[in-house]
Amino acid sequence: MQYRKDKYGNDLSILGYGCMRFTKKGNSIDIDKAEKEILTAYKAGVNYYDTAYIYGGSEACLGEILKRNNLRKKVNIATKLPQYLIGSSAQIEKYFNEELSRLQTDYIDYYLMHHLTDVDMWNKLKSIGIIRWIEDKKKKGIIRNIGFSYHGNSDNFKKILDDYDWDFCQIQYNYLDENTQAGVVGLKAAHEKGIPVIIMEPLRGGKLVNMLPKSAERLIAENERGWTSAELAFRWLYNQPEVTVVLSGMNSIKMVKENVKTAATAHAGDFTKEDHILVKRVIKRIKKNEKVGCTGCRYCMPCPKGVDIPGIFRCYNLMYTEGKMEGRKEFVQTVGLTKEPAFATQCIECGKCEMHCPQSIPIREKLKEADKALRPIPYKVVISVARKFMFRKKKVKKKKAKARK
Repeated sequence: MQYRKDKYGNDLSILGYGCMRFTKKGNSIDIDKAEKEILTAYKAGVNYYDTAYIYGGSEACLGEILKRNNLRKKVNIATKLPQYLIGSSAQIEKYFNEELSRLQTDYIDYYLMHHLTDVDMWNKLKSIGIIRWIEDKKKKGIIRNIGFSYHGNSDNFKKILDDYDWDFCQIQYNYLDENTQAGVVGLKAAHEKGIPVIIMEPLRGGKLVNMLPKSAERLIAENERGWTSAELAFRWLYNQPEVTVVLSGMNSIKMVKENVKTAATAHAGDFTKEDHILVKRVIKRIKKNEKVGCTGCRYCMPCPKGVDIPGIFRCYNLMYTEGKMEGRKEFVQTVGLTKEPAFATQCIECGKCEMHCPQSIPIREKLKEADKALRPIPYKVVISVARKFMFRKKKVKKKKAKARK
């Protein structure tokens, strides 16, 4: 196993164990099976184990396995505050204590604000005292490192990154997401600030293995490297020195051993020109069914009315490369739930974006198509309700402040 350093010089295995996908036995996690898999990973040198409050049964399962095998002090636990469920400082403490109990521990090595998609979510936590709470827990050694996991655009990522002295962060990143969500821009921004980056979804939830087009599978199989599709995706990540840990939701001994083998031999800078060409050819095969030839270059931005043009097109394309639900889910997360609305319906058809598009995309026309596909009536209702729930408190506070004046 190879290791890269955290912010304070501690060694973290470049392969991390993602505990969200433990095998189920009926309605519960098969703890005996999970134990064998975790022990296999631990013996191979994996020392970073990632879970979360909402991963049904995962925290309790991990806690019990570590206790059974006397491993708590020999590994790093990463878990997450469910910020989307929290409305008061008392609730922060409640959820955190529940997590400590589930994990059978009195401290967390790496604690994250879970699933931030907009800087306003972080601001909401600050308004109820999260910074004071964090500093108290860190001073007492109950939390060793504080970070956040992120699903949103790179602009909001950088705002959150710059707003606090973070110890680490976690982003969705893989060769298909190089220019989406936080993306390579966010990865490099964190690295420049000396903030370690934990990678989630390196295989896009398995899609870069199990849902590749046949033509892409052939390209990988025929390549002289002899890499599997999973190995290609992991090696692409390990090739980047800015990446600290790559999480994998391993749920078989075979998967653990394969990933450990890759993590033992992949180094930053190993990729050759031919390897990069292979990845580009695979991406091209995957994107063959895309509806809009948008590269995410962002020359069309900023839109004077706040429309997230590349974000909308990316989600629209995702509907036809990975499935309608996947595209709409991504749209809700990265466009629908940002503080400032970014919908295609805000377009006033000024044409400024089309003047700067290197691909000469008829953006105004395609935005209408994309909005119709991404926001059928049920999704419009869900997004509207979710936005009211997420941003209602700030509006109430503003009204009260005006009334006092």
